[in-house]
Amino acid sequence: MDIQRVWREYQEPIKRFVAKRMDNHADAEDIVQNVFMKINDHISELKDEKKIQPWIYQIARNSIADYYRRGKKSEEFTDCFNLNEENKKEDYSKEVISCFQDVIHQLPEKYREVVELSELKGMSQKELSEYLDISYSGAKSRVQRGREMMKNLLQGCCHIESDKYGNIVDFYIK
Repeated sequence: MDIQRVWREYQEPIKRFVAKRMDNHADAEDIVQNVFMKINDHISELKDEKKIQPWIYQIARNSIADYYRRGKKSEEFTDCFNLNEENKKEDYSKEVISCFQDVIHQLPEKYREVVELSELKGMSQKELSEYLDISYSGAKSRVQRGREMMKNLLQGCCHIESDKYGNIVDFYIK
């Protein structure tokens, strides 16, 4: 794995990621540098190159946590990881919907139909099975496969970060 390629590919996204969680621009820059020093020191330990993105973001999260542990009060640490009012107001729905609509047309017809009906029209899987005249388990499987295909297509063109509740907290098109 080439560290220069990693820098070119992830430097800007990591900079945005860290900056959103920091009040001080200079400290955010320091953390980004620290993240890439850690990446450089430990990249040889990464066994699966496909897992580099989550690995890098975990290093960034840990570096932010270390920063707050070292020199900030615990309430500032808590505020960093709770969504503040500014982040709660940030709405990525238009961008996500636009990306979703572009990608859904790439699905095979039978999967596009079930994803549109279940996700966009709110049809239950039971209703879907009756509408398509297929078994309930068949409808469930088709929806799951369609969702997985959508997820893979979206991950190929978009960066979508969500919190533990599934709310989108960061989004951009790659």
